[in-house]
Amino acid sequence: MSTEDTPKDYSESPINLEYFYTAGSATTRFLNQVKEGNIVGQGCPKCKAVYVPPRGSCPRCGVATDIEVPLTDKGCIESFTVVHIPIPGNPIVPPYVCAMIRLDGANISFLHLIQDVDIENIRIGMRIQAVWKPKEEWTHSLENIKWFAPIDEPDVDVATLRFQES
Repeated sequence: MSTEDTPKDYSESPINLEYFYTAGSATTRFLNQVKEGNIVGQGCPKCKAVYVPPRGSCPRCGVATDIEVPLTDKGCIESFTVVHIPIPGNPIVPPYVCAMIRLDGANISFLHLIQDVDIENIRIGMRIQAVWKPKEEWTHSLENIKWFAPIDEPDVDVATLRFQES
């Protein structure tokens, strides 16, 4: 077998994707609040679940979720992964942690970065708080939050992270 016939482990192929996102009414209201430094979820009038970012309807009940619920920027780590592969154009050098963040008062989590802690100390249930960019850099984006960092509060009991019917 010649070297030209040898299978490759990987290949690099630069790709540039441009896309435009049109936010619906629930997401627009959410992003308008984020631009002001507020995090607002939407609550289901039937099962009382709170969704952040809001979806406009409850996936469990199928009803509109137009009840706005103010939330803090504190929560806990619901799950996480350590990323070892660099992402082209990303200024964060691996290894770093992406985690599913469950904000206090919410029933679902969303993906964000964890920083300001040694990777070996990160754990499910760890209490965290948003580290915001300077206000003059805020836009209509969750990227207003640079990352989440640990805070000096007791961990959340993992068993309490499951959805409980009201």
